[in-house]
Amino acid sequence: MAFQPLLRRRALPIASLTAAFTLLPKTAVHAEEPTTMDPIKQIRLRKPIYDAPPSVADTSSTAISATTPSMPASGITDKPSDDSAPRRPTPTSRLAKEISRGRLFLHKYAVKTEDGLNAGLSRFMSAEKNFTSTIASLAPPKESNEQLLPGAVYVLVAAMAGSIISRNRNILVRFVTPIITGVTTANYVIPRTTQNVGNLVWDYEKRFPVVRDNHLRVTGAVRHFVETGKAHSQMGLAMAEDKVTGVRETMEEWVRKGR
Repeated sequence: MAFQPLLRRRALPIASLTAAFTLLPKTAVHAEEPTTMDPIKQIRLRKPIYDAPPSVADTSSTAISATTPSMPASGITDKPSDDSAPRRPTPTSRLAKEISRGRLFLHKYAVKTEDGLNAGLSRFMSAEKNFTSTIASLAPPKESNEQLLPGAVYVLVAAMAGSIISRNRNILVRFVTPIITGVTTANYVIPRTTQNVGNLVWDYEKRFPVVRDNHLRVTGAVRHFVETGKAHSQMGLAMAEDKVTGVRETMEEWVRKGR
């Protein structure tokens, strides 16, 4: 019984909370009555809080359209934007440009070096071909039946004999005599080969006008000398034959008279 006042004190708050939850309404209380209107139509009919009066909106739109410059359909204006301003090249772009310049420089000189080597090899091959064709052109044809080995030996022996004959003469005679004996022997032993060699020498002499003119002058003098010698020899032979004939006729006449 002593605990009854204490129980009553604790039971009063619990009873008050139970009564409050019992009396609490189960439905939400609205300030306005709920409507059954379509939500989309309700959104369309709702006015924005920042709308201006119709007259003010029309005036502002007219002013903006009057002060705004006309733009093309593409939307690109003549005035460049700040983004199209030239920019300074970055270190990476400068390094790439220098590397590209160095590669082009090396490629240029590599191509020049390759072209020079190809041109040198072409000249060497052309010179080798000309040399071999020239040596082959000096050989006599097969139908001539010329033999180069014994003929060349005979020419060498004749030149040495001319040098031996003129060993006690002056230097000019010692220089000319082997050439004359060698050329004379070559014209007799290997005439076709000698003619080919003469034509080759003449082809080289034609490149130098001075040498060519001197060669023609010397050749003309030699031919004139040879022809003159032949004419004089023929005249001397004819005169000798006439004298021999006259002597024979005189001797025959003496023999007839002596009888």
